Amino acid sequence: MSNEKVMNRWLVVVGAILIQFCLGAIYAWSVFTPALVPAQPKKDKVTKEFVEQVVFVERDGVLVGKILPLKTPELKPNQKLVTVQVKKALDSPAPKGYPNFDASALVTGEVQVAVKNDFPEGKNPLEPTKVELSAAKARWSKAQTQYVFSAGLALFAIVMVIAGRMMPKLGPRKLAMSGGVVLGVGYLLAGLFGAENFWTTFLFVGVVGGAGIGLGYVVPIAVGMKWFPDKAGLITGLAVAGFGFGSTLWIALADTLGPLGGGHFLLKMGLSETFMLYGAIWLVLVLIGGTWMAFPPAGWKPAGWAPPVASAAGKPAAGTANFTSNEMLRTASYFLILLTFACGASAGLMSIGLMKLFPPEALKANGVTAAVAGAAGGMAMGVFFAIFNGLGRIIWGTISDKIGRKTSIIIMMATQGVFVILFQWMAGNIATLYLFAMLIGFNFGGNFALFPTITRDTFGAENIGQNYGWVFLAYAIGGIFGPILGGKLGDLGNFPLAFTICGVLCLCAAVLISLVKAPKKAA
Repeated sequence: MSNEKVMNRWLVVVGAILIQFCLGAIYAWSVFTPALVPAQPKKDKVTKEFVEQVVFVERDGVLVGKILPLKTPELKPNQKLVTVQVKKALDSPAPKGYPNFDASALVTGEVQVAVKNDFPEGKNPLEPTKVELSAAKARWSKAQTQYVFSAGLALFAIVMVIAGRMMPKLGPRKLAMSGGVVLGVGYLLAGLFGAENFWTTFLFVGVVGGAGIGLGYVVPIAVGMKWFPDKAGLITGLAVAGFGFGSTLWIALADTLGPLGGGHFLLKMGLSETFMLYGAIWLVLVLIGGTWMAFPPAGWKPAGWAPPVASAAGKPAAGTANFTSNEMLRTASYFLILLTFACGASAGLMSIGLMKLFPPEALKANGVTAAVAGAAGGMAMGVFFAIFNGLGRIIWGTISDKIGRKTSIIIMMATQGVFVILFQWMAGNIATLYLFAMLIGFNFGGNFALFPTITRDTFGAENIGQNYGWVFLAYAIGGIFGPILGGKLGDLGNFPLAFTICGVLCLCAAVLISLVKAPKKAA
């Protein structure tokens, strides 16, 4: 077949990256979790009755607020109305004489405050034009934030199995577009119903949003492997790199302390509005990327490429012995690959879920100020982990084309186990926090390039869309176990135990994957 009549295969890569760039929304959840965790405000000597006029979020241990339209408070006999200029100030010193004053969480704006009219003339404690903001109400526990994350991961993986079975009938283009619609609508509805509401957010972000990601995720991988049989590791890494890099952008745009140095969506727009904006963007971009999701014509192959052939001993070449899903599920190799992936996913997903909760606590315990600790935690997740998560997908995929999938996974899992265990001590120093965020992110990203390709090499390229969906169930296992374990132990103040458990599991996974052998297909 003439290649001139066939779509340029690199357009598939563009579409794949665009789709995965949006599906990385699941990782961007980390930027919303501190906004939902109850704050620990301090009290000063001034009575305040303006909390209903301020929407509060907690950013890395620091309270920030969005000023709502002013409402004149009802005055009591011993109170008077004071207009206060509120300015953003991080780690500012307390006004002289007011040691309990907390200026680490202020935003620019103006509020009218009803205060006790009992301070001496000329000694107005609000004179410095700053006032501490107190949260109107407690929000979610750390565990609750991880329930939403875990639900999204579980639905992502479960629906991916269904999507793999739907692909031959529906086609990759319609399947990818459907995923974008479901993901986008999920976030839009979560915002409309109020992002602070646990149950609606759990339903529309965790369940509906996770299902949308599951519908779209497998498409770029399956389509990419068909167009690039000569570069399976590299192209899979490129396709899924967008998933990791995407979260970097969404975190940066939403978070005041984001890596682009100006993300203010959460502060300027509010939590619900940010959800709705993201939902609309993701819906549109996935629809665009989905237009290039199509399999090559039957019999097509890249120019100059010859399919691999069996060895002299008759052993089939990697990826040429095609197993159906039913046949694959009856092999020991499937379960070894599944368990290995589950261990790696648990460690990485727990790290993602806790990367903005544990490091600030560890840094503050070592004498770092709350503002600096919070910023460092945001930088660790939003920049170092996220960027190296994306790079790991490309680099590990390329490495595996050279040294083989199994050898690559053994090295990746063994080193990840060591890194995750050591992280509990490394997170208390800013330099080592950044280093280990890079290392853990790099290895975590490698999972998403290596496990699709080892599935292809072991069970064939023909049914990769369906078969990888079953392997990806490991992500659901990891998504339930890792984040919830981390969240529960975090609420108990025992983050180190969570990291130790997941690190040991990664070391065990390195042993499990070494036992994988190419199964023999029944005649």
